[in-house]
Amino acid sequence: MATFEDFQKLDMRVGEIIRAEEFTKARKPAYKLWIDFGDEIGVKQSSAQITDRYRLDELVGKQVLGVVNFPPMKIADFKSEVLVMGTYSDQGVVLIQPEQKVKKGDRLG
Repeated sequence: MATFEDFQKLDMRVGEIIRAEEFTKARKPAYKLWIDFGDEIGVKQSSAQITDRYRLDELVGKQVLGVVNFPPMKIADFKSEVLVMGTYSDQGVVLIQPEQKVKKGDRLG
């Protein structure tokens, strides 16, 4: 069972998607995302399997929650640096977003 101390090790922050592209080399349908987490962390990239629920043209400007302190993963020819948080729902992965617009880099706490 995970402990509260385990949870505290995760650095989860709000970022804003500033660029999104199709990830044609991924094994499962995915997008390449570039997410701005503010001055302290900067722009990080992520591969996200969210194609069932989101179109590319609606992602830029969207705020999302991401884990920023996992080690990078290489997916095909792309380095995924953050894990974008979402729920596995009947309609596909639904992104976790703040209810109101907040500052880039704000922590989940």
